[in-house]
Amino acid sequence: MNFLWGGMLLIGILYGSLTGNLKEVTEAVISSSKEAVTLCVTVAGVTAMWCGLMKIAENAGLIGKLTEKMRPVLRFLFPGIPEKHPAGKHIATNMIANILGLGWAATPAGLKAMESLSELEEERRAGKLPGPVREAGIASNEMCTFLIINISSLQLIPVNIIAYRSQYGSVNPTGIVGPGIVATAVSTVVAIIFCKLMDARRRA
Repeated sequence: MNFLWGGMLLIGILYGSLTGNLKEVTEAVISSSKEAVTLCVTVAGVTAMWCGLMKIAENAGLIGKLTEKMRPVLRFLFPGIPEKHPAGKHIATNMIANILGLGWAATPAGLKAMESLSELEEERRAGKLPGPVREAGIASNEMCTFLIINISSLQLIPVNIIAYRSQYGSVNPTGIVGPGIVATAVSTVVAIIFCKLMDARRRA
Protein backbone atom coordinates (compact mmCIF):
# COMPACT_ATOMS: atom_id res chain seq x y z
CA MET A 1 0.00 0.00 0.00
CA ASN A 2 2.88 2.39 0.72
CA PHE A 3 4.27 1.82 -2.77
CA LEU A 4 0.80 2.19 -4.30
CA TRP A 5 -0.03 5.50 -2.62
CA GLY A 6 3.51 6.80 -3.04
CA GLY A 7 3.42 5.96 -6.74
CA MET A 8 0.05 7.69 -7.19
CA LEU A 9 1.37 10.84 -5.49
CA LEU A 10 4.51 10.89 -7.63
CA ILE A 11 2.51 10.37 -10.83
CA GLY A 12 0.20 13.25 -9.88
CA ILE A 13 3.11 15.58 -9.14
CA LEU A 14 4.95 14.63 -12.34
CA TYR A 15 1.79 15.02 -14.43
CA GLY A 16 1.10 18.42 -12.88
CA SER A 17 4.67 19.54 -13.57
CA LEU A 18 4.63 18.38 -17.19
CA THR A 19 1.23 19.93 -17.96
CA GLY A 20 1.89 23.19 -16.14
CA ASN A 21 -0.72 22.49 -13.45
CA LEU A 22 1.64 22.19 -10.49
CA LYS A 23 -0.08 25.12 -8.76
CA GLU A 24 -3.45 23.33 -8.91
CA VAL A 25 -1.85 20.13 -7.59
CA THR A 26 -0.35 22.04 -4.65
CA GLU A 27 -3.66 23.73 -3.84
CA ALA A 28 -5.47 20.38 -4.02
CA VAL A 29 -2.93 18.82 -1.61
CA ILE A 30 -3.36 21.64 0.92
CA SER A 31 -7.16 21.61 0.62
CA SER A 32 -7.37 17.83 0.93
CA SER A 33 -5.06 17.82 3.95
CA LYS A 34 -7.26 20.36 5.71
CA GLU A 35 -10.40 18.38 4.87
CA ALA A 36 -8.79 15.13 6.07
CA VAL A 37 -7.93 16.65 9.47
CA THR A 38 -11.47 18.03 9.86
CA LEU A 39 -12.98 14.67 8.96
CA CYS A 40 -10.68 12.83 11.40
CA VAL A 41 -11.71 15.14 14.24
CA THR A 42 -15.41 14.62 13.46
CA VAL A 43 -15.12 10.85 13.23
CA ALA A 44 -12.87 10.69 16.31
CA GLY A 45 -15.53 12.45 18.39
CA VAL A 46 -18.32 10.11 17.29
CA THR A 47 -16.13 7.02 17.66
CA ALA A 48 -14.90 8.11 21.10
CA MET A 49 -18.49 8.45 22.30
CA TRP A 50 -19.53 4.99 21.10
CA CYS A 51 -16.29 3.35 22.26
CA GLY A 52 -16.90 4.93 25.67
CA LEU A 53 -20.40 3.49 25.75
CA MET A 54 -18.98 0.08 24.79
CA LYS A 55 -16.49 0.30 27.66
CA ILE A 56 -19.24 1.27 30.10
CA ALA A 57 -21.36 -1.63 28.84
CA GLU A 58 -18.40 -3.99 29.29
CA ASN A 59 -17.69 -2.81 32.86
CA ALA A 60 -21.39 -3.05 33.70
CA GLY A 61 -21.42 -6.68 32.56
CA LEU A 62 -23.72 -6.02 29.61
CA ILE A 63 -21.19 -7.33 27.08
CA GLY A 64 -20.83 -10.51 29.10
CA LYS A 65 -24.60 -11.02 29.17
CA LEU A 66 -24.87 -10.37 25.43
CA THR A 67 -22.07 -12.87 24.87
CA GLU A 68 -24.05 -15.49 26.78
CA LYS A 69 -27.14 -14.69 24.70
CA MET A 70 -25.08 -15.09 21.54
CA ARG A 71 -23.72 -18.49 22.58
CA PRO A 72 -26.22 -20.45 20.39
CA VAL A 73 -25.25 -18.29 17.41
CA LEU A 74 -21.55 -18.81 18.11
CA ARG A 75 -22.13 -22.55 18.52
CA PHE A 76 -23.83 -22.64 15.10
CA LEU A 77 -21.15 -20.57 13.38
CA PHE A 78 -18.14 -22.06 15.18
CA PRO A 79 -18.99 -25.62 16.26
CA GLY A 80 -15.29 -26.44 16.63
CA ILE A 81 -14.64 -23.91 19.41
CA PRO A 82 -14.89 -25.52 22.87
CA GLU A 83 -17.29 -24.13 25.49
CA LYS A 84 -15.92 -21.24 27.58
CA HIS A 85 -12.93 -20.80 25.26
CA PRO A 86 -11.63 -17.17 25.26
CA ALA A 87 -12.05 -17.00 21.48
CA GLY A 88 -15.84 -17.08 21.91
CA LYS A 89 -15.86 -13.94 24.05
CA HIS A 90 -13.57 -12.03 21.69
CA ILE A 91 -15.61 -13.06 18.64
CA ALA A 92 -18.85 -12.01 20.37
CA THR A 93 -17.37 -8.63 21.35
CA ASN A 94 -16.19 -8.09 17.78
CA MET A 95 -19.61 -8.95 16.36
CA ILE A 96 -21.42 -6.66 18.83
CA ALA A 97 -19.12 -3.75 17.94
CA ASN A 98 -19.65 -4.40 14.22
CA ILE A 99 -23.43 -4.53 14.67
CA LEU A 100 -23.23 -1.08 16.25
CA GLY A 101 -21.11 0.12 13.32
CA LEU A 102 -17.99 0.58 15.45
CA GLY A 103 -15.41 -0.88 13.09
CA TRP A 104 -12.52 0.73 14.96
CA ALA A 105 -13.73 -0.60 18.30
CA ALA A 106 -14.21 -4.05 16.75
CA THR A 107 -10.61 -4.27 15.53
CA PRO A 108 -8.91 -4.95 18.93
CA ALA A 109 -11.45 -7.68 19.73
CA GLY A 110 -10.96 -9.14 16.26
CA LEU A 111 -7.18 -9.30 16.73
CA LYS A 112 -7.60 -10.97 20.12
CA ALA A 113 -10.05 -13.44 18.57
CA MET A 114 -7.49 -14.37 15.90
CA GLU A 115 -4.82 -14.83 18.57
CA SER A 116 -7.13 -17.12 20.56
CA LEU A 117 -8.02 -19.10 17.45
CA SER A 118 -4.32 -19.46 16.68
CA GLU A 119 -3.74 -20.82 20.20
CA LEU A 120 -6.67 -23.19 19.68
CA GLU A 121 -5.04 -24.50 16.52
CA GLU A 122 -1.76 -25.03 18.37
CA GLU A 123 -3.61 -27.08 20.98
CA ARG A 124 -5.09 -29.22 18.19
CA ARG A 125 -1.66 -29.78 16.66
CA ALA A 126 -0.42 -30.83 20.09
CA GLY A 127 -3.27 -33.37 20.33
CA LYS A 128 -4.92 -31.67 23.31
CA LEU A 129 -8.15 -30.93 21.43
CA PRO A 130 -10.06 -32.83 18.71
CA GLY A 131 -10.73 -31.44 15.27
CA PRO A 132 -9.08 -31.06 11.86
CA VAL A 133 -5.41 -30.12 12.15
CA ARG A 134 -3.81 -27.61 9.81
CA GLU A 135 -0.12 -27.11 9.20
CA ALA A 136 1.47 -24.09 10.86
CA GLY A 137 0.76 -20.95 8.85
CA ILE A 138 -2.51 -22.26 7.33
CA ALA A 139 -5.74 -20.66 8.59
CA SER A 140 -8.21 -22.93 10.38
CA ASN A 141 -11.90 -23.28 9.50
CA GLU A 142 -12.81 -21.02 12.43
CA MET A 143 -10.34 -18.34 11.31
CA CYS A 144 -11.73 -18.32 7.77
CA THR A 145 -15.33 -18.23 9.00
CA PHE A 146 -14.61 -15.42 11.45
CA LEU A 147 -12.79 -13.37 8.81
CA ILE A 148 -15.57 -13.73 6.23
CA ILE A 149 -18.34 -12.89 8.70
CA ASN A 150 -16.30 -9.97 10.03
CA ILE A 151 -15.92 -8.61 6.50
CA SER A 152 -19.64 -8.99 5.77
CA SER A 153 -20.27 -7.08 9.03
CA LEU A 154 -23.98 -6.92 9.86
CA GLN A 155 -24.63 -3.33 10.99
CA LEU A 156 -27.69 -1.85 12.65
CA ILE A 157 -26.14 1.59 13.24
CA PRO A 158 -23.43 2.51 10.68
CA VAL A 159 -21.84 5.13 12.93
CA ASN A 160 -18.84 5.88 10.70
CA ILE A 161 -20.94 6.39 7.56
CA ILE A 162 -23.36 8.63 9.46
CA ALA A 163 -20.38 10.71 10.63
CA TYR A 164 -19.06 10.98 7.06
CA ARG A 165 -22.46 12.03 5.72
CA SER A 166 -22.85 14.60 8.48
CA GLN A 167 -19.39 16.02 7.80
CA TYR A 168 -20.11 16.45 4.10
CA GLY A 169 -23.41 18.26 4.66
CA SER A 170 -25.99 15.52 4.13
CA VAL A 171 -29.55 16.71 4.76
CA ASN A 172 -30.41 13.38 6.38
CA PRO A 173 -27.20 11.66 7.63
CA THR A 174 -29.15 8.78 9.21
CA GLY A 175 -31.01 8.02 5.96
CA ILE A 176 -28.41 5.32 5.28
CA VAL A 177 -29.54 3.21 8.26
CA GLY A 178 -32.34 1.30 6.48
CA PRO A 179 -30.42 0.47 3.28
CA GLY A 180 -27.35 -0.33 5.39
CA ILE A 181 -29.25 -2.89 7.47
CA VAL A 182 -30.65 -4.58 4.36
CA ALA A 183 -27.30 -4.62 2.53
CA THR A 184 -25.26 -5.93 5.48
CA ALA A 185 -27.95 -8.48 6.41
CA VAL A 186 -27.86 -9.91 2.88
CA SER A 187 -24.05 -9.95 2.81
CA THR A 188 -23.93 -11.68 6.22
CA VAL A 189 -26.46 -14.35 5.20
CA VAL A 190 -24.49 -15.02 2.01
CA ALA A 191 -21.27 -15.20 4.04
CA ILE A 192 -22.77 -17.73 6.48
CA ILE A 193 -24.14 -19.90 3.65
CA PHE A 194 -20.77 -19.81 1.90
CA CYS A 195 -18.89 -20.76 5.10
CA LYS A 196 -21.25 -23.65 5.83
CA LEU A 197 -21.01 -24.98 2.27
CA MET A 198 -17.22 -24.80 2.30
CA ASP A 199 -17.06 -26.43 5.74
CA ALA A 200 -19.30 -29.28 4.55
CA ARG A 201 -17.15 -29.66 1.44
CA ARG A 202 -13.97 -29.95 3.55
CA ARG A 203 -15.57 -32.61 5.74
CA ALA A 204 -16.82 -34.62 2.75
